Amino acid sequence: MSYESEEIRQSQEIFYYLLEHHELQEEEEQSLFRAYAEQESVQNLVKSQGEIALCNIERYGSVIYLIPKEENHFLGFSKPQLKSILCKSTGTDKDYYLSQFVVLTLLVEFFDGQGSSSKSREYMRVGELQNCISKRLKEGAQNVPPEDEERAGIAFSNMTEAYEALKSDEKSTRAKTTKEGFLHHILMFLQKQGLIEYVEQDEMIKTTRKLDSFMDWNLLNQNNYQRILKVLGEHHE
Repeated sequence: MSYESEEIRQSQEIFYYLLEHHELQEEEEQSLFRAYAEQESVQNLVKSQGEIALCNIERYGSVIYLIPKEENHFLGFSKPQLKSILCKSTGTDKDYYLSQFVVLTLLVEFFDGQGSSSKSREYMRVGELQNCISKRLKEGAQNVPPEDEERAGIAFSNMTEAYEALKSDEKSTRAKTTKEGFLHHILMFLQKQGLIEYVEQDEMIKTTRKLDSFMDWNLLNQNNYQRILKVLGEHHE
């Protein structure tokens, strides 16, 4: 299929904008948004550039997002990078998988995968999240004993060990060696990615439109939702 030079130029402009900002909102860049939304040829060119750059280009409502694929360590994050950002300096794989479990727990607490919108609440407190993590780790360890962990694909005993190794500090220090500090750094990372709003002084967590859209349009179809529940040790029909 041949393309006009103007279509190629528009697609390159859109893709460069996405590389720089990671999202393109209709209200901020109407001409670029309309070129993508209304011209199939331009949209195909942008998506093709995304494939080469190991990214998905997705439109959710009035926003177009650039989403790096899991293996994209240039625009996304590798496991060692995430471990360095989220875990203590001596962090092991146990700490890394615990950090991912924290993120999954937060997602399930905000989104239930049901109805026209998967979002089930507007905010939660950090202390509540901490209690949920402890509860789900305990429930998971009860439902998946150590001898069944390899078959289940998740080691609750290792994550529980990593979580219990973190100190509890009522002074709310930001050290990654404490439960409070560990959660703080994860929440700060998610906020930096534009996924949550973390109001530190009130210890309150809210989700952003970006995360709400991603969950509604992409992640929380029923198949994916059931996979997340399985990881968390729940079994819903």
